[in-house]
Amino acid sequence: MAVNPTNYKLSDRTANLTAQDLLPHQVMAVPETKEFLLKVIDILLDFIRATNDRNEKVLEFHHPEEMKKLLQLEIPDNPATLQQLLADCAMTLKYQVKTGHPHFFNQLSCGLDIISMAGEWLTATANTNMFTYEIAPVFILMENVVLTKMREIIGWNGGDSILAPGGSISNLYAFLAARHKMFPNYKEHGSRAIPGELVMFTSDQSHYSVKSCAAVCGLGTDNCVMVPSDDHGRMIVTELERLILERKAKGQIPFFVSATAGTTVLGAFDPLNDIADICDKYNLWLHVDAAWGGGLLLSRKYRHPRLSGIERSLSVTWNPHKLMGALLQCSTIHFKEDVSEEKLFF
Repeated sequence: MAVNPTNYKLSDRTANLTAQDLLPHQVMAVPETKEFLLKVIDILLDFIRATNDRNEKVLEFHHPEEMKKLLQLEIPDNPATLQQLLADCAMTLKYQVKTGHPHFFNQLSCGLDIISMAGEWLTATANTNMFTYEIAPVFILMENVVLTKMREIIGWNGGDSILAPGGSISNLYAFLAARHKMFPNYKEHGSRAIPGELVMFTSDQSHYSVKSCAAVCGLGTDNCVMVPSDDHGRMIVTELERLILERKAKGQIPFFVSATAGTTVLGAFDPLNDIADICDKYNLWLHVDAAWGGGLLLSRKYRHPRLSGIERSLSVTWNPHKLMGALLQCSTIHFKEDVSEEKLFF
């Protein structure tokens, strides 16, 4: 059943109420609150059914000016009724891209995981943050256990991890940790703590966020060296070494290499063991951007040789919202060493 805004009628008692007439504002309004929320669930279930129906369109497309005429986007002076809110919810999904549709193909969408969706409902209901154990005791313990398990899967014993807003920020955290490791006084003294010009390396098939680290953190994009890749999109290791030596000869300081495990365009996996050999030889921080390909760490069949050597890296970006199917956004950054005591950013 497709989502139809006219299908979700509340009782006469509830239809004209507003949010102020529900819990927690009205402690006796349990029946009305329940009726409203159950109708919202009906809308969501109809959308899920439509999403998995091959006879449904992936998108009922309209150009922006046409779409504005179909929707009520103006912000009213008075609160909308509950019936109007349901209609708005239904209209929103009616014109939404069905990202879980069998005919929809996109780099970030791989269907809807119902358990992950239920988890989103639970966390939204808890409405807390992850600042301290006192404010989120269960979630803090869950986070610690899950991230510890992910590091074990990478192949590390110990280390540290954190959830991030997305893969781009995870890559940025890795960059900052690498710079702090090499120049721990940078936090206090800034660029004065660095006795030269830093350079970083990544493949010409890497995600744009790696190059943006150089811009955001003051290196400049000219100092993010793009290493050529082969016909399969894999970093050419001999070219990496040549470029490291070239930059060292100019008096610059190579310090960071970002390898990619699952490139955006070709899905290529850089040769991690060979890159790790180079990083060991020249004392460079090896980061693996496995935002997309990290899910293969769970596969007995496909982990090797694609991710062989990832355990030799010092940091790994891994996005469960990609191959693992968790709902957007869910990104993690993992460190081989425990950086919690370093206080990198504050």
